[in-house]
This record gives sequence, C-alpha cells and structure tokens, in this order.
Amino acid sequence: MTVNRMVSIMAGFMVLLSLVLAQITQQIDLFRPTWLWLTVFVGLNLFQMGFTGFCPAARIFKALGLKEATSACGTTSPGKGCC
Repeated sequence: MTVNRMVSIMAGFMVLLSLVLAQITQQIDLFRPTWLWLTVFVGLNLFQMGFTGFCPAARIFKALGLKEATSACGTTSPGKGCC
C-alpha cells in the first residue's frame, strides 16, 4: 500500500461519510435525484482507486497526452521538497 493509495482511500471514505452523516441528520435527501450523486460518484471512485489502482480520470488524461509525475510532489529533482 502506497501513501497515494491510502490518501485516496481516506479521501473517498471521508466524502462518503459526510454524505451519510448529512443524510442521517436530515440535512440532505439522497433518495431524491440531485447533484449530490456526483459527489457520491467521486467518493466511490476515490475509495475504489485506493484499493485497485484503477482511476478512470487518469486513463482519460493519459489518453490526452499528459505525463505522470516522477514523484509524489511532481518534482523531478531528488532532494527537493514539495513546498
């Protein structure tokens, strides 16, 4: 398990948890079709990407010609920090 995958799992879980808590406290109604289903889709994609490594958005961006970063920060020089 890599840091990036664990971050995706945690982010997806937090997105889905916030929607569930909002549903439980009756702040939203997930049983009516709304734009919140887009948030559910994003949360589920983040969560599953953490486990499987498959990301539909990454495939689309690669097909468009974008390159992957060589490190987690996107820097190519060793020893340089992210910030």
